[in-house]
Amino acid sequence: MAKFHVTATVNGEEVEYLCDPQQTLLDVLRDELNLTGTKEGCSSGDCGACSVILDGRLVCSCLALGAELDGAEIETIEGMAEGDELHPLQQKFLEEAALQCGFCTPGFLVAAKNLLERNPDPTETEVRYWLAGNLCRCTGYDKIIRSVLDVAAEMRGS
Repeated sequence: MAKFHVTATVNGEEVEYLCDPQQTLLDVLRDELNLTGTKEGCSSGDCGACSVILDGRLVCSCLALGAELDGAEIETIEGMAEGDELHPLQQKFLEEAALQCGFCTPGFLVAAKNLLERNPDPTETEVRYWLAGNLCRCTGYDKIIRSVLDVAAEMRGS
């Protein structure tokens, strides 16, 4: 089986990789690019653990084929922080203990970042709706929702 040569931008850097036609973006990120922050949960697009931003849209990386992403722009959890400085969402999740085991946290953070880029003043209902595709088995969602709303307010200067 022939491998595909793909050039894409991942977290602001141009990357090249070879992948099999059946490899998902999740497989490529973890196995070819060694970006292991994106987690594999369900492999069917139901849990949100593998959420990434693909060309500005929130997607489950387990549902996108790596071979089809030539020229794509991809943002993962590894691209959220700037050097040693955490993104405000990452910092707030830590401060508010909006995580327990942490397995789902990268997906929630990427999804929340995408929401705030699209809507800097979301209502609680809008946050809950946007994050409905992300599942957590360890903690209630209240601290996660509250953290997103708090960051939205801080980023607006409220």
